[in-house]
Amino acid sequence: MNNIIHYPRLVFALSFVTMWLSAWFGRYILRKRYKLDEEMREDFNVILTATLTLLALIIAFTFSMAINRYDQRKNLEAEEANAIGTEYIRADLLPAADAAKVRALLRSYLDQRILFYGTHDDPPTQVEINARTAQLQTELWSAIQAPAAAQPTPIIALVVSGMNDVLNSQGYIQAALWNRIPTEAWILMVAIAICCNLLGGYGSHGVTEEGAKLLLVLPLVVSIAFMLVADIDTPRHGVIRVNPQNLISLAESLRAH
Repeated sequence: MNNIIHYPRLVFALSFVTMWLSAWFGRYILRKRYKLDEEMREDFNVILTATLTLLALIIAFTFSMAINRYDQRKNLEAEEANAIGTEYIRADLLPAADAAKVRALLRSYLDQRILFYGTHDDPPTQVEINARTAQLQTELWSAIQAPAAAQPTPIIALVVSGMNDVLNSQGYIQAALWNRIPTEAWILMVAIAICCNLLGGYGSHGVTEEGAKLLLVLPLVVSIAFMLVADIDTPRHGVIRVNPQNLISLAESLRAH
């Protein structure tokens, strides 16, 4: 399940096929084995309506979870850009040679962070970027460690604190990328959707081909909703992604100076 929901289009295809088969099974198998009398129709409609309402609520709740995680990733990207920009300015508090080194490393680090957001569905490149980022983080910390030890003043402490914010920002963003909708929530949502389509097929009127075509509507609509939720919740493989606009703007600003 975890691997499947990383690919929104695959989520759509599998959801549509599964739910259409559920509706077909309800219409052509269950109806033959268990006749639905007109006396039971009213009670059945109440059950179907309640199940569809529950499915709508579950989808809405899951969609809200995905949106909240997307907003969190956007906010963290803005905070990281702010942390890097602030530390770039605070580098002036260091001795000239150390300040120049820190600025050069921060520019390289900023480029890697932009690449991090721009690389999708390419594991080898992502591994390379992560390794380079970790190396730059070590070099950044080493670059301020010596002047901080030589001049342990409150002013230098500002530089150390700013660098700590820069390094922590990357960790917060990585944690946000790992923070996904729980698999259990997906299983519950799919189970209820299958039940709804099964009941919908079972309670459908008539045996004409036009009636059979209507069984495609609910699977299609629910599959699109599933794909949208998976897309928003998938930072690497979806179409809806966080654009590192703040980091790009900061990089352009630093190049201008």
